[in-house]
This record gives sequence, structure tokens and C-alpha cells, in this order.
Amino acid sequence: MTYNVRSMRDDRDALGRVIRSAEPDVVLIQESPRFLRWRSLCAELARRGNLVVVSGGRPAGSNLILSTLSVEVVDHAEVLFTRDPRLHRRGTAIATLSNGGSRFAVAGTHLDLVEQPRLRHVGELEQALEKHVAADVPVIVGGDINDVPGSPAWKALSSTRQDAFAVAGQGDGWTSSAIEPRRRIDALFVDPRLTIAKTWVIEGADVERATDHRPVVVELEL
Repeated sequence: MTYNVRSMRDDRDALGRVIRSAEPDVVLIQESPRFLRWRSLCAELARRGNLVVVSGGRPAGSNLILSTLSVEVVDHAEVLFTRDPRLHRRGTAIATLSNGGSRFAVAGTHLDLVEQPRLRHVGELEQALEKHVAADVPVIVGGDINDVPGSPAWKALSSTRQDAFAVAGQGDGWTSSAIEPRRRIDALFVDPRLTIAKTWVIEGADVERATDHRPVVVELEL
């Protein structure tokens, strides 16, 4: 699952129910709490989703990785991207994981609203993956892209990966906003060595109360 939670500023009970409803093994969170008590708030978010914290938070530009206890953590890293004046600091949380004996890696990110740094940070994300993930480990990248399919940033992310919703999604896949969705700006990009069984966007009353984005979920065959 990839999910922008808007720093948990909305209905936290609904947020927990939305996450639990999909029973995800791994969740990539954007806009995790990053100021006062950010560690304890990230831990609270994990508990509400019946998950544990793997990596990320403020040192990763407010990108956070959560997982179930059935997922083994092999390695993890927090990386900050280059800074731009007057813009939010961006970054990525990366983790190499194992489930059922199969090893894979995930990277969560939240790209900028401005096109030039957004595209530059995609390149920095790829460099971070090359540094922190072994070449023989398939990678899933997910997050709030702040852009739409067909854009330069989207094309860069999907040049060597599968856009999970384009492969196995149903409907329009719109994720923003949660109440009146009109754009698909949240996505999961999957290594071609993995099989995408199903991709969906969660809807419903809890989704509309939990935050301002709709989460995307992908079911993978490792």
C-alpha cells in the first residue's frame, strides 16, 4: 500500500481502519508526522494499522515504511534529496525485506509540486536505490508523485518498472482528492521480475475522513 496521511491531522481512527481494511504486508507512508513527537506519532500510526515501523520518518523527508511482523527486515536506509530554497525537503525511505523466503525492496517517496526538482529527485531516488539495494533484488517504488501519468516524472519512474494500476487496475484509479478525486497522482511502480496480480484504490466513508488522498494497494506474487 502507498498512502499520503497528511501528518495524521484528520480522523486517526478512520485512518487506522482504512489501513487495516486492506491487510497490507507493507505500507509506504507519505507526509508522516515530522515535527514535535514525530517518533511516537509514527509508532501510533503503526499500531493503528496493526503494523510496526521499519524505516523512515523525519530523516527520510517524512516518508515512512511500515510492515507486519511476518516481514523480515534485511536492511534499510533513509535518504534526503538535495534541497531547494523555499520548498519542502524531500527524500526517500528504503528497505530490503523478506517474506516467505523471497527477498524484495521497497522505496517510498513524495515528490515536489514543482516540476524541475520533482524530476531531479527521481534521478536521486534511482541513485539511492543503486547504492542501498543489491542488483539482484527486485524493487517496488511507491508514493505521492504530485504528477499524472504521461508526465516526465511518471515516465522516468515507469521506464524500467511496471505502473501497477496500468497493468492490473480497474476503474479510473484517481487518488486525489479523497472526497472529490479527479487525478491519479499516487502510484506503485513494480520491478518487472515481480508479477502484479491486482491493483486497486480504496474508497468509502473512512477514506474521505482519514486524509486528503486515497490509498493504492497492489497484490504481488513474489
